Amino acid sequence: MNSLEELRTRVNLTEYTVDNVNSTCFPGTYAGYDDFWSQEKFEETFHIDIVSLSENEMEFDMVGVDAAIANAVRRILLAEVPTMAIEAVHVWNNTSIIQDEVLAHRLGLIPIKADPRLFEYRPADSEESSSEDTLQFKLKVKCTRNNITSDATDPDILYKNHKVYTKDMEWVPLPGQEHLRSKQIRPVHEDILITTMRPGHELDLELFCVKGLGKDHAKFSPVATASYRLLPEIHLIREFYDDQAEKLQKCFSPGVIELEESEDGRQVARVANPRLDTCSRNVFRHDDLKDGVKLQKVRDHFIFSVESTGILPADVLVSESIKVLIGKCQRFLQELDDVTKTKKKGKKT
Repeated sequence: MNSLEELRTRVNLTEYTVDNVNSTCFPGTYAGYDDFWSQEKFEETFHIDIVSLSENEMEFDMVGVDAAIANAVRRILLAEVPTMAIEAVHVWNNTSIIQDEVLAHRLGLIPIKADPRLFEYRPADSEESSSEDTLQFKLKVKCTRNNITSDATDPDILYKNHKVYTKDMEWVPLPGQEHLRSKQIRPVHEDILITTMRPGHELDLELFCVKGLGKDHAKFSPVATASYRLLPEIHLIREFYDDQAEKLQKCFSPGVIELEESEDGRQVARVANPRLDTCSRNVFRHDDLKDGVKLQKVRDHFIFSVESTGILPADVLVSESIKVLIGKCQRFLQELDDVTKTKKKGKKT
């Protein structure tokens, strides 16, 4: 890699600073470097590689885009992919120790297993719920005393329903929602503790879920975490043997540096998996090591980590976030087109 390409595509980690952090890719910014954008060139360089995928967690690499695009995907995941969450609580009876407002807030943060794509946004001026924009649950629990004659002190033995969990929330289909019975609408987790009670305490609530966005309230955010980092690169400028090799290995996260046996029977350090590095720069603390190591990050290679709250699978959330981004771009282009047409009409008149 020549120095000009390195200047354009790499971030340098030094002992005290992080250099070359500017990520502008406007043509002409780097003299002598071809930064001209074309769709053909973009399609050749851009790709997404899925590293690991489970129902609620996903790690993937997004390669060939600017940091602004990667950050847009992250922010959309956090704030603009819709979900269903409890928005209103009708309290018919609450004799527990938790105040109505605090209880309603706790209920609002419970993730609801319901596909938001099946529902519409509730109109701001609407006063009535409909099957197209609302889900209704009921929570009716009363704590009673068990008939125990022993000297037991464990509340689990003495009382019935003294702990109220999300499994006690029952979905009540509204007229017109019969087709949703197969979707198993429920709280994502059945073991979230809502409150504790004692004999005589009772809850009788109606819960109403609506479709919303995380930018309006965090309870609508579909992800627990959504983050990215640049792919680390580690270059060994010289060879490290035996004690120095072991010392170098300890400067990095496990799995980054491995020790191999050289032809003359000595242990030599090799870079095994740089993506595991946390970029701690501990190697620069050692005068006998720091001159032989060069740390960099690839500017257009983003390692994404997405953890869903369980409402939708992680891969579906990423797909939906990209759809939202595409919709934003289309609206922006349409607005530019409208402005251009307006200016042309103004000139004609």
